[in-house]
Amino acid sequence: MTKSTSNDSDVLIRAGQHELHYWRDLWRYRELLYFLAWRDILVRYKQTIAGSAWALLRPLLNTIVFTVLFSRLGKFPSDGVPYPVLVLAGMVPWQLFSGAVLGATQSLVTNSNLISKVYFPRLIIPCSTLGVALVDFLFTFVLMIVVAAWYGVMPTVRLLALPLLALYALMASLGPSVLIAAMMVKFRDFKHVVPFLVQIGTFVCPVGYSSSSIPEKWRLLYSCNPMVGVIDGFRWAVHGGTPLHLPGFLISVGITLLLTFLGLWYFRRTERTFADVI
Repeated sequence: MTKSTSNDSDVLIRAGQHELHYWRDLWRYRELLYFLAWRDILVRYKQTIAGSAWALLRPLLNTIVFTVLFSRLGKFPSDGVPYPVLVLAGMVPWQLFSGAVLGATQSLVTNSNLISKVYFPRLIIPCSTLGVALVDFLFTFVLMIVVAAWYGVMPTVRLLALPLLALYALMASLGPSVLIAAMMVKFRDFKHVVPFLVQIGTFVCPVGYSSSSIPEKWRLLYSCNPMVGVIDGFRWAVHGGTPLHLPGFLISVGITLLLTFLGLWYFRRTERTFADVI
């Protein structure tokens, strides 16, 4: 709530008191979402030496490292497809998730002046960071298609499921992003913890290896990690090396929906205090 005073009257700007009004306000302020997202994209790609080439170079270097580490040294199975294709199919959704989480970490703190001066649904700020993550996602996806074609892995009808899987990956990114963004307002130490957790997550999630490497008795427990279902779904759609483990996939979807609900619930619960704390 923001109050501005003039000589004649006071103008009170109040957020929607009803939940329905909040989501209606979110739609009304959609242009602000587009503006913030576009601003972040411009800053990201204008202030780098390599420009957009870095968005291709980073996943390519990670693919080389994972191929050497897990395939050459660890002798992990490749599900009957070239190992670089296996890695890149897992790298595509992981880039979206990690980029969204890292971008959202300090998004509210960075935009503190905007939050303290004018009303708008604060959810717009962490959601706008998905713009940069989506651009990186597209670059990595193009790289994956090129590498798959190079190795002779041709697309099948399963590729039609990718739009739905991309939406699933976006939802898996949204919950943790808004949760971490809200917690960062009060607990600033998260800016040091989150990059470390994302780095660990690269190895905990099946980015550089296949989920088929996990013993069958642990598969359902392992699938409680929501990114397992996202990555397995992408690999099934891109190359179909192994059939999709449906029970584990459904568990990952359920955990994703739960985390999205919890993230949005915590954000809405603490949103009214942002201007005071920040």
